[in-house]
Amino acid sequence: MATPLEIVKKRRAQAIHRIVEKGYLTTRVYVGMATCEIAAGSKDVMDVFETAIKHGQIKNVYLSQKGCAGRCNLEPMVEIIEEGKIPVKYQKITPDKAREIIDRHLINGKVIEEWVIH
Repeated sequence: MATPLEIVKKRRAQAIHRIVEKGYLTTRVYVGMATCEIAAGSKDVMDVFETAIKHGQIKNVYLSQKGCAGRCNLEPMVEIIEEGKIPVKYQKITPDKAREIIDRHLINGKVIEEWVIH
């Protein structure tokens, strides 16, 4: 029998799947851009993702900003939502870490567990 947490994770993945079926791109990347996150360096992180999309390094990715999550000690944060998967929230992201996320997660499909908010 599934645990309550497993049930919630499954339902969340199903809800995301329904959203994607309505025509959204299959991968969405959100960079925290509240004032405090910008002060922590999120603008530079956003620039890395924008450049990767512009130069075709990553394709079919919707990139957007996210507001305050109330977790200042974890900023800048990046959330990645992929079709059929549980969303992944990364913490304390620098431009170098953003490049790693592009390479390891978005291109090669490997979640970087040591940076994930659990």
